[in-house]
Amino acid sequence: MAKLFESAHINELALKNRLVRSATWEGLATEEGAVTDRLVDLLAGLVVGGVGLIISGYTYVLPEGKGLSGMTGLYSDKLIPGFQRLTSTIHRLGGAVAIQLVHTGGRANPRYIGDQEPVGPSAIEHPMYPGKPREMSVADIEEVIEAFGQAAGRAKKAGYDAVQLHAAHGFLISQFLSSSTNKRQDAYGGSLDNRVRFLVEVYDRVREEVGKGFTVMVKINGEDFYPGGLTIQESIYSVRKLSSLGLDAVEISGGTPASGKLGPERTGIRSLAQEAYFLPQAKAMREAADIPLILVGGLRSWQCIETLLQRGDVDLVSMARPLIREPRLANRWRGGDTRRAKCISCNLCLETAARQGLACGYEQKLAARGVIDKGSVT
Repeated sequence: MAKLFESAHINELALKNRLVRSATWEGLATEEGAVTDRLVDLLAGLVVGGVGLIISGYTYVLPEGKGLSGMTGLYSDKLIPGFQRLTSTIHRLGGAVAIQLVHTGGRANPRYIGDQEPVGPSAIEHPMYPGKPREMSVADIEEVIEAFGQAAGRAKKAGYDAVQLHAAHGFLISQFLSSSTNKRQDAYGGSLDNRVRFLVEVYDRVREEVGKGFTVMVKINGEDFYPGGLTIQESIYSVRKLSSLGLDAVEISGGTPASGKLGPERTGIRSLAQEAYFLPQAKAMREAADIPLILVGGLRSWQCIETLLQRGDVDLVSMARPLIREPRLANRWRGGDTRRAKCISCNLCLETAARQGLACGYEQKLAARGVIDKGSVT
């Protein structure tokens, strides 16, 4: 059997295969962050399509941590029933589901947080921020840590199989990790030990809430790819610290809005050589940290994915954009059609999410022209 379709375990969570749907912004929640029928249908389609683990998200833990319209939120017990409907649907179809928890920090848009001032580790101008955030007090920090813990507890009550902490892409945890956005002079800034403290305390509070047997993962940048951003050595140190505390798996990503062409959602992935663009960071992490690794970033071909898994470079692979265009990609590959994914990495899906919710904007563009694209999957 192909390695991709072998079963896997993360902590006590059993997975039918090694393909993960990486969390993305679906844009399908209500204004309050509640689950909608469209969101349930979208994620259920991925289970039917053969994905082993779905990570839904990204989901804000406090209203002031919201970054975009249509984001899911899990900041109140009132939101639990909607998530229960989502998880029960996925489980009924035989799938597994995790939730990604986030606070967007300085990247929060005042438009979506009641015109409040966004908060961050330091009050500095930065290319990834829509404006200058307010520096968080220690009381603010403690409130957010508690909010992550409470949100994780709600996720467990709602039937989720795992939680993932979003410590990548320049959101709040990522902001604390990077010396370019964290200029604090207290216990949460300065040295790397201090800058990683916020993530460690978030993890500890989440683990306290969900227990040892429940799967807790982190998504982290291998590198930020801009001057003064998180380096691979700093990322390795952070992951090793969490691993020693019982972290179950790490998803390796990279980049922020300040990274230019080296951001998370790179465009024009047309060849095998352009795929797996965070693989060097994943390999460095593999050599230095003994923890299950999930790799995201430009994975488009069966050949690339199977090679990575067979060599043991990573334990699981994750993707988002290809599964927007082809929710049944896993089943296609398993059925023997191993041509590359139809996704052309144009990022029109992100524009579409802002207008109407997550969908393949390229497919819609073709449909508007009356073109049926059978896929450039050579």
